[in-house]
Amino acid sequence: MASLSIRRVDDEVYEKLRARAAEHGVSMEEEIRRILERTVAAPANLGQLALRYFGPDHGADLDIPPRQPHEPVTPGR
Repeated sequence: MASLSIRRVDDEVYEKLRARAAEHGVSMEEEIRRILERTVAAPANLGQLALRYFGPDHGADLDIPPRQPHEPVTPGR
């Protein structure tokens, strides 16, 4: 595995990371790893992102009606 050093982190950012790590019961290093993993593992499309945060695993179980075909939009109408 690779290692990463980050210099010149703003004091306020550092304190927020420290507090966030404590809130989650992990080290700052682990908290930063989790943040980085979530950030680079972002889904390729907005629909997947919506399902991740609002899907059935999070209390939202919506019936989405099937789409109906439509005529293409004509410029100037």
